[in-house]
Amino acid sequence: MHRIPEELRADVETLWQYHDLGHRLTKADVGIGLGSHDLGVATHAAELFHAGLFPLIVFTGANAPTTVDLFPRGEAVHFREQALSLGVPDDAILIETEAANTGENFAFTKRLLADRPLRSAVLVCRPYQQRRAYATCRKVWPEIEVTCASSRLTLDDYVASIGDVERIITMLVGDTQRITVYAERGFAISQEMPDTVRDAFRRLVEAGYTRRLI
Repeated sequence: MHRIPEELRADVETLWQYHDLGHRLTKADVGIGLGSHDLGVATHAAELFHAGLFPLIVFTGANAPTTVDLFPRGEAVHFREQALSLGVPDDAILIETEAANTGENFAFTKRLLADRPLRSAVLVCRPYQQRRAYATCRKVWPEIEVTCASSRLTLDDYVASIGDVERIITMLVGDTQRITVYAERGFAISQEMPDTVRDAFRRLVEAGYTRRLI
């Protein structure tokens, strides 16, 4: 299935828009590309590098059950190769290959960059991961100023680029749940969630998109 079912579209759009923070990007000391199943993250990080947004990219990520078949040598390794193929110089890329979750992405990247005087970072991630990435980074690495960036695809174009509607919807549902749960567990800062988002989340859970729930 490559198209969002019409009866779900409004709720999927609600979650999609909630997770897009719409940050205005300015120059930063580093771009941090978060590993995932979406190689477009590496492509967008390379685009922002070439646009002069940051002089250094760190790709972070080992593997997860959803990525091990796609990127058998690890997310960060494959993302680095993608950026190199797009003309990013080798000496402008660092990789962190151990992180198995978003908190570790930032904790281990912070450790990797400990000897550099950094004040700002652009977090490059999937469109629907922006809010959780921001909240996690603010908790784990509060001393650095962060903005979030993702490829500026519409929801339908993004679904087409991934080719798996069920994966996108289940990931959106899972990330929405994690905004609340991870704040309660101390993994991320707390963020507001409008009732419209809670209602859309509930209906999608009732529709069976539960595979990524905690």
